[in-house]
Amino acid sequence: MKAIENKDILQSHILTTAKYDYSVHEKRILYRLVELAQCEIEGLDFRKDCRKIEHDLFGLIDITLPISSLLNGEEDKNHKVVKDALTRLSQKYFIYEVDDIWEKINIVVFPKIQKRSSTVSFTIHPKIWDCMLDFSKGFRKYELKTAMSFESVYSMRFYELLSGQTNPISYTIEYLKDRFQIVDKYKQINDFVKRVIEPAKKELDEKSPYTFEYKINKTGRKFTSITFFPIYQAQNRDEDLETKALQKQISPSWDLSKNVLDYLRNGFLFTPAEIKQNMDLFKKAQSEIQDFIYFMSQVKPRANRAKNPKGYLINSIKKELNKSC
Repeated sequence: MKAIENKDILQSHILTTAKYDYSVHEKRILYRLVELAQCEIEGLDFRKDCRKIEHDLFGLIDITLPISSLLNGEEDKNHKVVKDALTRLSQKYFIYEVDDIWEKINIVVFPKIQKRSSTVSFTIHPKIWDCMLDFSKGFRKYELKTAMSFESVYSMRFYELLSGQTNPISYTIEYLKDRFQIVDKYKQINDFVKRVIEPAKKELDEKSPYTFEYKINKTGRKFTSITFFPIYQAQNRDEDLETKALQKQISPSWDLSKNVLDYLRNGFLFTPAEIKQNMDLFKKAQSEIQDFIYFMSQVKPRANRAKNPKGYLINSIKKELNKSC
């Protein structure tokens, strides 16, 4: 079995802060989904790795993966844990809140394991997929191999929350218990620290580029919040990934919404290089033009008649932005 290939993963802030209570193996499935979503938008081909992503006519996404990709290295050969994790995920919902929206959606449906080929397949709702690609509220970057190596789900959650952070972050104890879906557990602060905070810190200390120190805060006589002080551990950072991160320009997908990016690519046939060339203009338009996609759809018929449709759109955007100056 191959060791897990390491890479930096960008995870939507919506997914990072979502409410859920998953096991370690359920989380590993989610990490793979985040990886696949990111790879798909980068146009990578999975055919040599038995990985496949197919979008059907109804928008559902069919995923095929090697079972080994959901396990943690050579020592973890128990396929039963994958079956159990998929069974639980098929019975669970993903709940997240953003602005005025509250949604509850099945994580996976139709899980199936091909025993002879040692692959697993399942179907994802398009809103789950879109959520993984929604970077409008920001994102966290973390190492895939590190995330997959954790044995505690709380280590996973704190790694996601603290990765890349440099400033102290405070969360109420109520918020953390709500996000981890353990509201009815660990009524005493000492139990919460002993069962959740300390095990996560210990594992992050050992394995992660990011760990933390913490301070428990009181309001009156009651413990109400915890301040985390992120600590960067350079010795635990993958040197190859650090070098690549310095060399690689971030994909435009993380700056523009998926819908805007899709319209530029499919509606006006912009290449990734052309999008990067005009990134500042597109970002400003997305921010300042009300319903930017609708604006582009109104421009498109005239642009199609022009000698240079892309140039026509760019000039139209500039004129529209000048109106609001």
